[in-house]
Amino acid sequence: MPITAEQKNKILALQKEELNGYYTYLKLAEAVKDEHNAQVIKRIAQEEMKHYQVWQRYTETESKPNSLRIRFYFWLSKIFGLTFGIKLMEQGEEKAQEKYSELLDTIPEAAQILAEEEQHEDELLEMLDEESLKYAGSVVLGLNDALVELTGALAGLTFALKNTNLIALTGLITGISAAFSMAASEYLSSKSEGGDKVPIKSALYTGLAYILTVTILILPYLIASNYYVSLIWTIANAILIIAIFNFYISVAKGLNFKKRFLEMSAISLGVALFSFIVGNIVSKVFGVNV
Repeated sequence: MPITAEQKNKILALQKEELNGYYTYLKLAEAVKDEHNAQVIKRIAQEEMKHYQVWQRYTETESKPNSLRIRFYFWLSKIFGLTFGIKLMEQGEEKAQEKYSELLDTIPEAAQILAEEEQHEDELLEMLDEESLKYAGSVVLGLNDALVELTGALAGLTFALKNTNLIALTGLITGISAAFSMAASEYLSSKSEGGDKVPIKSALYTGLAYILTVTILILPYLIASNYYVSLIWTIANAILIIAIFNFYISVAKGLNFKKRFLEMSAISLGVALFSFIVGNIVSKVFGVNV
């Protein structure tokens, strides 16, 4: 069955997506040190090329890869991990796949390609073995605890002390002490659970995530002179951290971003509000005025 000019344009768009995917996966496979992951990525690349060739038979047109887009996804995967980069790229391809439904009656292979895009690549992605995701639970523990505990503590200290330098110093001491405590707890927890996780690595991921979060949350108090401005800035930083981390996890693990983001934000801000009220009460009851 001949295709119309409109259908050809839609097929060309899909054809380019497959070609970009092919070259991106090949570039990633060459850069990956883990042989298992490299083979998985090469298999995905082969699927993309097969789909490209199917579309090319209908368009009778050669496509050129988008080098800028290929480099973007390559470096994204290098920085944030293979699983994140590949799944984010697949999400972009899913938008293009909406065109498949309009081609099912015209092109017999469209249904098969759609099924392969939805199933086969997901199965291959599940085979990826990546350390950053293996220890994601440890990072979550460090981030969650630091966000909830320190945001609340800083909110309480803001009203109780009313001095940015003292708030920063107290928060820093509290945060660093808590980071070592959390890292030690995670080490003991991982050691008792067994499994394939290395206890010392779990502890490091938890501790580093905690310290990084502490630094970002305390920074406003070291820069701004007004403690209310510092508190608002800290809360904004907390929301930004929650958004970035939950976006990463939602893409890498296929979870609901909105639900996780709202839940974590509500907990952190709720604790901060409660601590702010407690700090105000303590300041008035005990007559603390620094």
